[in-house]
Formats: sequence, structure tokens, C-alpha cells
Amino acid sequence: MADTFQDGVSLYKMRNYRDALAVFLSVSASGNAAGNLDLAYYTGLSYARLKRYEDALSYLETVVTSETNTRRLNQCRLTLAVLYSKTDRTRLADTELEKLTESGYQTAEVFCARAYTAWMQDRKEQSVEFYLRALELKPDSATALNGLGYVLACMNQDLTKALSYCKRAVDSNPDSAAFLDSLGWVYYKMGLEKEAYTYIKRARDKDSTSREIAAHLAELSNAGIRGNN
Repeated sequence: MADTFQDGVSLYKMRNYRDALAVFLSVSASGNAAGNLDLAYYTGLSYARLKRYEDALSYLETVVTSETNTRRLNQCRLTLAVLYSKTDRTRLADTELEKLTESGYQTAEVFCARAYTAWMQDRKEQSVEFYLRALELKPDSATALNGLGYVLACMNQDLTKALSYCKRAVDSNPDSAAFLDSLGWVYYKMGLEKEAYTYIKRARDKDSTSREIAAHLAELSNAGIRGNN
């Protein structure tokens, strides 16, 4: 079983999540995996990477209630918080994140997650504070840069700073649909219609499933902003 499990871990680390999941499920089906937290952890992570969030939660919730390794427990709590946020369980996400910060696990990733859940609950000022805390810990965090720029744009505050933050995020990952969308949204708030359309359209081309990007593109369209502007 160990060799097969390790093969799955290798596939996971190579970002071949579908094949990794198949291996982990095969190991589990062998009937010899009861109580194997490593297997449950990687199975949950694989489901999460494949955006099968409910399946991921069922495994990771098991891990977080039984794990004794502090490092693994913290990683699992953070992943759970992200998944809870993605599935509109923001209060559960807050609970996991508060446990992390209270335990002393205060990383840029944790504060980014706290900023996102604050934003989802319309606590805008607190969201800004958390993103700034994340940038104190990790000044080049693309997630924090993008998040802070987007929140400021939505609040119509410090748009020049928002533009700088979002540009830095896009520079770090030009293929990120979320980053392109945020930059386009800042341009829209600044009244720069051509640039706004260009970036939000690029975001839509890269991710046609995002409701937020679709909503932004629709708002531009309703405002009469087209690609030939």
C-alpha cells in the first residue's frame, strides 16, 4: 500500500490531480486504509484541486478532528477555511481561521483568507486591514496585492494605490483570470474604459465559468463599454 500511496503523492506533487485521486481512491478501496490520515489528507486535497469541494470537505473535516501533527493540522485548517469560503460557509471559515491565529499560526496566507471572509461578510474596512497585515508578512504576496487592490477599487478609495497593487499582482501571474479581472475593475472605477474592457475580456476568455467576471463584463456592456471604445 505504501508504494501505491507514494505514487499518488508523486502524481499530486506533479499537479496531476486526477490521476493522483484515482490512486488514492484505489488505495482506500483496498480496505487497508482505515485511519490513514495521510491518505485522507491527500484525497481531500486532490478533490479540492479538482474543485469538487463537497467531497474535499468530507475528507479534510475528518483529518482536522484527528490530526495530532501541528503542522499538518494548521495546513488542514487553512485549506478547510478556503473551502468553506468557496462554498459560502463564511462563518465556518472564520472559526477555522480564528483557531489558527489564536494558536500563533499567523501567516500571509491566513490573513489573506481572513480578509476574503471579511469581504464576503461586507466587513470592508476589516478586509483591508487583513490584506495589509498579509503584505507586512509577505510584501510580494500576489493574492494580498490583488485582494487589496480589488477591495479598494470596490470602495472607490485610493484608486492609484489599487492600480499599483493590481498591476503588481498581474505582473507576477499574467495568466490569472482573477488578477486580470481585478485590474480591469480598477481601470473601470478610474474611468479608463478601454483598459477596463481589455483586461476584463481577457479574464473572461481565460475563465468562462466565473460569475463575478461575467457580472463585471455585463456591467461594462450595460454602460455601453465595448471593445471598440
